[in-house]
Amino acid sequence: MKIGCPKEIKPQEFRVGLTPHAAREAVQHGHRVVMETDAGLGAGFTDEDYTAAGADIAASAAEVFATADMIVKVKEPQPAERALLRAGQVLFTYLHLAPDPEQTHDLLAAGVTAIAYETVTDARGGLPLLAPMSEVAGRLAPQMGAWTLQKANGGRGVLMGGVPGVRPANVVIIGGGVVGTAAARVAVGMGANVTVLDRSVPRLSYLDDIFQGRLTTQYSSAAAIAELLPEADMVIGAVLIPGAAAPKLVTRAQLALMRPGAAIVDVAIDQGGCFETSHPTTHQDPIYTVDGILHYCVANMPGAVARTSTQALGNATMPFLLALADKGWRRACAEDPHLLAGLNTHAGRLTYAAVGAALNLPVVDPAEALRL
Repeated sequence: MKIGCPKEIKPQEFRVGLTPHAAREAVQHGHRVVMETDAGLGAGFTDEDYTAAGADIAASAAEVFATADMIVKVKEPQPAERALLRAGQVLFTYLHLAPDPEQTHDLLAAGVTAIAYETVTDARGGLPLLAPMSEVAGRLAPQMGAWTLQKANGGRGVLMGGVPGVRPANVVIIGGGVVGTAAARVAVGMGANVTVLDRSVPRLSYLDDIFQGRLTTQYSSAAAIAELLPEADMVIGAVLIPGAAAPKLVTRAQLALMRPGAAIVDVAIDQGGCFETSHPTTHQDPIYTVDGILHYCVANMPGAVARTSTQALGNATMPFLLALADKGWRRACAEDPHLLAGLNTHAGRLTYAAVGAALNLPVVDPAEALRL
């Protein structure tokens, strides 16, 4: 199989879909790897690193898309990239289709077989290709929120850990999954006063155990959130419904409960965000203000630490990438129901139920799509 990896073109996206290690593994499995020139520079990998791994270098993205059987990326294809996709081609990347009807329409029109990292599952009910980036984004969230809180950025001017005689920042984390746990670990480490909300009592019990009283856990409800907002210096949205649009848990009206200069960090922004006032921003222009409340809603947070993120993502995706290349997507998905769960579109059909529900589109069962 010919595997193509273009350079990411989403603003300030410095990650790359294939590491040199992954390229070498694919080549050793008998496949041809074609990298767009300079695709890995943002993550610290040169064209020479890839040629040493046995990959070929293409002069343009158009050349990569035109010749590859499978396209491997990090972020969802941008409009210019979607125009290059074709029927029968496999696209393996993050998609986040539920809040993105335009991308969904374009992928269906192209007839591409799109397998989304974020909906591939594992035997424990986890999301193994989303988890490493959730870890990164979760750890970054308090760091970015602390920067947002600085007075020079329009924030309240509150130090996360306080100082002797001055209380630390109050941080509320909505969601206790991978993102929320990672965010809590860093926020607690920074000395903040942290409360984590979740609707799973076993998860709250787990968090209570691992943090040994260094944070507060609370069952999540609309009333609980409203109760915590007036004292919150930072609220981190860390809620995920796999493949579906994120629920709106804080309304615009509730911003009035918060103190001017407080910060919101919406890690769920890739799935539409869990605050009513959220909209995607970039690393170049990450913050905006609504009713006196600062919003940090960068849609590709892990891109800020591109080398770490690329290596972590490459470790997670490599076994699935090799399975798709070695067996072909049909056999790989037929033999692995967890990989089949990643199938979002094929031959003009939508194959992921949560996306269909979010966009009011008909859905074909992915097992049926294997026969198309």
